[in-house]
Amino acid sequence: MTDEKKDLEIHELISLRMEKAEELRKMGIDPYGDKFQTDTKAAEITDHFEEMENKTVRLAGRLMSRREHGKAAFADLQDRSGKIQIYFRENDLGEKNYDVFVRLLDTGDIIGIEGNVFKTRRGEITVAVKDFVVLTKTLRPLPEKWHGLKDVDLRYRQRYLDLIVNPEVRDVFVKRTEMIRSIRQYLDREGYLEVETPMMQPIAGGAAARPFVTHHNALDMKMYLRIAPELYLKRLIVGGFEKVYEINRNFRNEGISTKHNPEFTMLELYQAFADYQDMMCLAENLISHTAEEVLGTTKIEYQGTEIDLEPPYERISMLDAVKKYTGLDFLSVETDKQARQAALDLGVYAEEGSTRAQVLDEIWDELVEKHLVQPTFVLDYPTEISPLAKKNQDDPRLTYRFELFIYGREMVNAFSELNDPLDQRNRFEQQVKQREKGDDEAHQMDEDYIRALEYGLPPTGGMGIGIDRLVMMLTDSASIRDVILFPQMRPKE
Repeated sequence: MTDEKKDLEIHELISLRMEKAEELRKMGIDPYGDKFQTDTKAAEITDHFEEMENKTVRLAGRLMSRREHGKAAFADLQDRSGKIQIYFRENDLGEKNYDVFVRLLDTGDIIGIEGNVFKTRRGEITVAVKDFVVLTKTLRPLPEKWHGLKDVDLRYRQRYLDLIVNPEVRDVFVKRTEMIRSIRQYLDREGYLEVETPMMQPIAGGAAARPFVTHHNALDMKMYLRIAPELYLKRLIVGGFEKVYEINRNFRNEGISTKHNPEFTMLELYQAFADYQDMMCLAENLISHTAEEVLGTTKIEYQGTEIDLEPPYERISMLDAVKKYTGLDFLSVETDKQARQAALDLGVYAEEGSTRAQVLDEIWDELVEKHLVQPTFVLDYPTEISPLAKKNQDDPRLTYRFELFIYGREMVNAFSELNDPLDQRNRFEQQVKQREKGDDEAHQMDEDYIRALEYGLPPTGGMGIGIDRLVMMLTDSASIRDVILFPQMRPKE
């Protein structure tokens, strides 16, 4: 069937349903009814049938299917907990009410029912309807008949349809909520204070990313949707809050892929008098706790690969990992030119003008991270690409920074935070020079943040965890769009 013919048929069905809604009104039945008081969910009946048998219950939900047999009919009623079979009989409802059900209700309509719980001769748990109320007459048919349950574009654009017809999708988002709740409870027990920091910022800082730009009319100034809350959270550590965290949205004006959405959720936390070693312990304990709490296990399967989230996780330096998986001893690479040539020898393109550290980052992305399937902490990133991390005392070319990789994906980024205001100013100045050379992801100068450091930031460990990627991992979801209710998409023409 062509799309044009489908649209014509759907239009005809909408017209028919509108006629049914008008007939309901003429009968004195509001097709968009009022409040309906329920006392039971579908899952409560199916899970506790022995206790519920023969009891009168009140449920509300959506009609998902119907099977008529003369003066009796079966249907499936779906609420937030699941589906249950319901049974309509003319002898119980009366001729008029049964006629309303048969002629004027359709799959997708929302009703409230009252009835008795029983089990059919085939052993199916059912509610025999004694009375029902029309709550919402739907005008459009449900999508399974017209588009198929697996139309990915439809699922993402019209998530409400996806949630109606794919119960496993609802399960993913229920688990997402449970994970965030578990993380909050864990951090609260550890003495962290949940805070909120600005979404609109005069300077886009805290990460290397391209921001969204807007304009504040009253202040007549350019503003940025935040790319990270980091610099504000560390201001709070300066102010005396010793443990803080925020779970909220970040915005980055970058590409869209199975791993990236321009609007995404991050957990960022900071702890005074701690370092990146403390953050490693916290990261593996928090992730394993969340898996155990929500899934009941730390051994998961992601896209056909078994992953063990039980601590402790492997630890390896970035340079050792590069040597292990490419054979390149990057310590022997001393200049930017040598680095670019080493990358070409490995089949990795490095733009003219790329620095040694930037080339290392390209080699990492192309050749190394894909090998880190089991949870692995990668330590000691170059100072040049870690402008907010404290330098390694033994080798100032490196920093006290780690990233946690699982299934070849970065899940966590953490530092021993740079708290020397003179060093931080110098790092910002280097970033500004990179911006002047055309790197629009480099940090801007933030004088107020420098001022805050001059008042004294205690030794601090900080960490960011991508909530969306963690949910992907723990729900075996292939794309980040599968774990964001309304992912960004180009509008249809």
